[in-house]
Amino acid sequence: MALFQYRGRTQRGEAVKGKLEGQSAEAVATQLFNSGITPVDINEAAAVSDVTGPLREWLAQSRGVTLVDLVLFNRQMYTLLKAGVPIMQALRGLRETTQNPALAKVIASLSDGLDTGLDLSTAMKRHPPVFSNLFVSMIQVGETTGSLELAFLQLAEYLEREKDTRDRVKAAIRYPQFVLVAMVVAMFILNYWVIPTFAKVYASFRIELPLVTRILIATSRFTVNYWYIMLGAVAAVIGGTRYYLHTPNGRYRWHKWQLRLPVIGPILYKSTLGRFARALATMIRAGIPLVQGITVVARAVDNDYVSERILQMRDGIERGETIARTAAATGLFPPLVVQMISVGEDTGAIDALMLNVADYYDREVDYAIKNLATAIQPILLVVLGGLVLLLALGVFLPMWDLVKVARKG
Repeated sequence: MALFQYRGRTQRGEAVKGKLEGQSAEAVATQLFNSGITPVDINEAAAVSDVTGPLREWLAQSRGVTLVDLVLFNRQMYTLLKAGVPIMQALRGLRETTQNPALAKVIASLSDGLDTGLDLSTAMKRHPPVFSNLFVSMIQVGETTGSLELAFLQLAEYLEREKDTRDRVKAAIRYPQFVLVAMVVAMFILNYWVIPTFAKVYASFRIELPLVTRILIATSRFTVNYWYIMLGAVAAVIGGTRYYLHTPNGRYRWHKWQLRLPVIGPILYKSTLGRFARALATMIRAGIPLVQGITVVARAVDNDYVSERILQMRDGIERGETIARTAAATGLFPPLVVQMISVGEDTGAIDALMLNVADYYDREVDYAIKNLATAIQPILLVVLGGLVLLLALGVFLPMWDLVKVARKG
């Protein structure tokens, strides 16, 4: 298919222009008429040789569809559907205006699915990396109840909070990651360049070195002579760890262990439970039955350990137990939250209650992140102090021995 440039006017008389692919100018004109645009001028776009074009396209495709793209997509779909624009026309318009080629392909696939008679939710199921179970379920309920635009609005609000939570968790982890990387780099520099210089000086005096110094020199020599082995070992450990974490058992153990990490673990724990509470409240407000909503949220919570506990809640509810009792049995929720759930059951406002739980955890995460530096500083000071003490003893103890020998002489 060729690429055509067009100019036209919308039904409101607004001037628009853009590019479309088509077999001919007539086919492009038909597409424009179907999308509510009256073409004024259609010309085949000139082929321009661009060496960096394929690279830019590959980079755009590799970026995939982000949360920001999905939030914008939901906001635009809500606005267009609320204004009375037919869904096919809305999808075509978004396909032409989106700046992300990966999202444009997905929207094109959705349009093709609707053309063949599929429901929008069914067409979205073909793209699980982009549309989660929660996303598809809410769209399905919106189609069933005739309130599709409200489903897009609720999804936009949920995804905005999800993005905010993920950004805060990344900010919490970034600081200790940076410090650990800096410590590893500093240790490598000391072992490769600094300690060998002192080793040459001490070798010229021919004195018996302290144990700490001998350990540092041996470590330095190993680093200098076998750095490639160390690099290969690190690469093998990273590759093996990544492979193990992609197995069901490895993923489960990692998700369970990361919630128990010092300092960072409580932040991840609270953010995960806040995500669960907000997602469940969104599902209930969309009209999805409680058991089905919990099942969908368990798959979308992005933590296998927490997901298993949530499914235990579902099993208890299916047996006729209350939500508060099943929540307490999982061991995930603190007593205060269990009491809030119990009150919500008594008042019949589970959705509002779960939003309150989500807000509670959001505030806890905000407070923990703000105090993260204060909590980590003592640990870092102990680790750095120990390294400095080790280096100081290894470097200066031989000098002290040399001073004593010189005084005796």
